[in-house]
Amino acid sequence: MSTAAAAAVEGLWALAEESELRHDFGGAARCLEAVLQSGLSLLPLAEIRTRLRLSRILLSSSHNLHHAKAHLERALLLLSPLPSSLDLKLLAHSLLSHCYHLVGAIPPQKHILLRALHLLNNSNSSLPSSSVLLWSCNFHSQLASALAIEADYPGALSSLSSGSAAAAELYRPELQLFFAASALHVHLLHWEDSVAVESAVQSCVELWEAVPFDQRQHCVGLFFYTELLQTFYLLRICDYKSASQHAERLDAAMKGEIQKARQLKDLSSELDAVEQSLRKPSLQQREWFALVEKQQQLRGQLNAATGLDANGDRWDFGDKLLLAPPPVDGEWLPRNAVYALVDLMVVMVGRPKGIFKECGKRIQSGLELIHEELVKLGIVDGVTEVDLQHSTIWIAGLYLMLLMQFLENKVAVELTRSEFVEAQEAVAQMKNWFVRFPTILQGCESTIEMLRGQYAHSVGGFHEAAFHFIEASKLTESKSMQSMCHVYAAVSYICMGDAESSSQALDLVGPVFRIMDSFVGVREKTCIVFVYGLLLMRQHNLQEARIRLASGLKIAHQQLGNIQLVSQYLTILGTLALQLHDTGQAREILKSSLTLAKTLYDIPTQIWVLSILTALYREMGERGNEMENSEYERKKEDDLQRRLSEAHSRTHHFELIEKDRIKVRPLHEIAIKRASAGPSTKVDLDIPESIGLPTPQPVGLSSRLREIDSARRGKKKI
Repeated sequence: MSTAAAAAVEGLWALAEESELRHDFGGAARCLEAVLQSGLSLLPLAEIRTRLRLSRILLSSSHNLHHAKAHLERALLLLSPLPSSLDLKLLAHSLLSHCYHLVGAIPPQKHILLRALHLLNNSNSSLPSSSVLLWSCNFHSQLASALAIEADYPGALSSLSSGSAAAAELYRPELQLFFAASALHVHLLHWEDSVAVESAVQSCVELWEAVPFDQRQHCVGLFFYTELLQTFYLLRICDYKSASQHAERLDAAMKGEIQKARQLKDLSSELDAVEQSLRKPSLQQREWFALVEKQQQLRGQLNAATGLDANGDRWDFGDKLLLAPPPVDGEWLPRNAVYALVDLMVVMVGRPKGIFKECGKRIQSGLELIHEELVKLGIVDGVTEVDLQHSTIWIAGLYLMLLMQFLENKVAVELTRSEFVEAQEAVAQMKNWFVRFPTILQGCESTIEMLRGQYAHSVGGFHEAAFHFIEASKLTESKSMQSMCHVYAAVSYICMGDAESSSQALDLVGPVFRIMDSFVGVREKTCIVFVYGLLLMRQHNLQEARIRLASGLKIAHQQLGNIQLVSQYLTILGTLALQLHDTGQAREILKSSLTLAKTLYDIPTQIWVLSILTALYREMGERGNEMENSEYERKKEDDLQRRLSEAHSRTHHFELIEKDRIKVRPLHEIAIKRASAGPSTKVDLDIPESIGLPTPQPVGLSSRLREIDSARRGKKKI
């Protein structure tokens, strides 16, 4: 290559670098394409470096995955005969693995990673030992991710163990923590041994403590990752008190990061203005020196704030929450997805306590954030999954799954508050999203059917509710979800009031009662015991019902902290006390229940309690209290009837309660692989969702018990 040609190539490379710094990735790609299409006879290493750099831009900033794949495969072909250049060979393998991951080609990804590890272990490397160990960490991390997607969880854990050993040789506790957190992630995906899961959680706690305090501010992504995983775990085992503490830490960190981002934006804007001024040709020497000094000061502040060295690229800070240093492929989720998850965690620990105002704010915040990201992906009105670019399927699936989580929690909150129209609208939105993206959201169909049952029961459609609960149980492989849906259906049958329906309820509750101690946590047990107590009351076995319900109340109060569940347990126990003529205890229990129901704005439960209190005052001959209570009960009934009438008049009402599954219009032959959209929601990380248990009332009105249940997650790389 002539001197002039070499200069042209160097110039195009320099332009590409400048374009990247300006975030003009399209311009950078065009410069690099120009190098390859110039007709110049490039030296092999020059062509290889150009293709690797171009493929990296295409992978991170475009949808041209197949072009990136072609460049990487060509680069590897050129590298094969070269006796040296191990660093370029390893980089090419890593980028090609990432490319295969994005297109959902998991078997080729595993092959390229195993080949890379073989190359790393069998070459007489001139690389520093620290670089060799970092590359080993990178490849084992990616391999574990690929194995987890194929549900080879033992293989994934083995690969993570090898990566952790390499991190230990480097004496890098933050890198060891990355592998420990990834192992916890795998254990949560495939929960087999509770002791092993608890041990993985403890390892994360100990390794975070081992990270030097001055380094922690630069491990923000790792902090969010480990804290979120621990919160998922604590919600799964129903330790809501500890989960609340983690949610508070996550929320504080998120607010700090948002504030930091604003400060960095201001610093960047100021630096851009200074650099623009430096380009002016008419500057006086004194002005120039002052501007250069200011430029160096601002660059130092930016580098200190982002944790980058003097040659670091500050532009990447805004999008990524990195988990590990390069070359480890260590991003978990996009920054905004992590922030949405934090909002979701705040909702999920606050909703059982009845903190609905804050929950409402966080739900709205999360929905707005997710809608903004969906619009960026081109998902607007009318777009369905057949319109998606293949490279956007995974990230779209992630945000769509988060969207469904927020809408589900919104339904739970609105039904508890007797805001039936708002709940109806949220369920209708979930149904609409499912119809548009049935493959990506296939794991949500059971949840939507369950929520249709919740809505139907809440507005008095007990037959329709039972139908939807049974259908929901058929659409999931989760034993927990199946059991809870059977419990909900049993409550709807109890509310029908006839002997045959009570028999059907017993047929549903009996089998799940026998296995209730097999579930992780006590969420299922408290709901099952509650309904079993109702059936015992129907059979006039009052003492046994009282014992069972008292034990369930203790668990609900001490471990779940769900005040609606506690309120409804108290209501049933107050009814029992009255039937057993223990009027003093009945009065105290029912007053406590009414206080909790008022806190939740739970009108059906308030009416239920008021009706029992009216009967109690009548039995005790307290005419004044009876009249006052009866009048308050009538006002509440009028309020409830107004809300029910408004819900019945809305367009979505009948389509939600009708006894029919959701109809999805046949789409074209669509080849959306779950591996690229993320692992199936049926095995994803447990982000417990909100589901409710309706309860019967003597006056025939519907009441609901809200509980957090099993989880669904958007699947992502470990």
